[in-house]
Amino acid sequence: MPTLDHENTLRAEGFRVVAGVDEAGRGPLAGPVCVAAVVLPEDFSHPVLNDSKQLSEVKRERLYEEITADARIRWHCVTVEPAEIDRINILQATWEGMRRAALALQPVPNAVLIDGKPVKNYPLYQLALVKGDSLSYSIAAASIIAKVTRDRLLVAMAQRYPKYGFEIHKGYPTPGHLAALRQHGPCPEHRRSFAPVAQLELDLS
Repeated sequence: MPTLDHENTLRAEGFRVVAGVDEAGRGPLAGPVCVAAVVLPEDFSHPVLNDSKQLSEVKRERLYEEITADARIRWHCVTVEPAEIDRINILQATWEGMRRAALALQPVPNAVLIDGKPVKNYPLYQLALVKGDSLSYSIAAASIIAKVTRDRLLVAMAQRYPKYGFEIHKGYPTPGHLAALRQHGPCPEHRRSFAPVAQLELDLS
C-alpha cells in the first residue's frame, strides 16, 4: 500500500512542496494522454487510496470526487491531444504533460515524485519510482485523477463517435476496437502515429 515515506524523505531534505505525478493513456490508439500532479497535506493518510489500476471504476470515481473536493489538496490535470502525440511521439507527449501539470500547481513544487522512469530535461527536482503509484500516496492520487479524467473524456468521445465503442475499451487496442477500426477507418481522435492506425490508413489509401 502507498505511504508518504518518499514525500517525507524529500521534505526532510529541504523540498517543502512535493508533488506526485502520473499519467493515464499512453497505450491507447485514440484520445489524449492525461497527466495529473497532486500535492497532499503532510498528515495525509487513506484506507483505500492505491494505484488506480488496482481499484474498481466505482472506487476510482469515489476517490476522484473525494480528492478533488478536499480543499487541503492541490492538484492539476492536463491533456495532451492526439495531434500533439502524433507530432512529437507518445513518450515526449507524456513527458511534456508531466512538465505542464507540475508547473501549473500553485505554488510550484520544489520536487516531484514521478511514476516510472526519470523524465529527461525535467524543470524540477525529480525522483522516479517504478510502480510509484503503489508506493506513494501523491502518485496514487495523481493516477486516480488522470485515469478518471481520461475515462470520462472517452465516454464523452463515444457519444460523438458511437461506432467505435470508446465507452467500453477507452481507446485501447481490444479486438472490438480493432474490428471497428477496420470497418469504419480512423476517426479524428485516433493517433495516426500508432502502428495499427497507421497501417490501416496505408491499407485504405
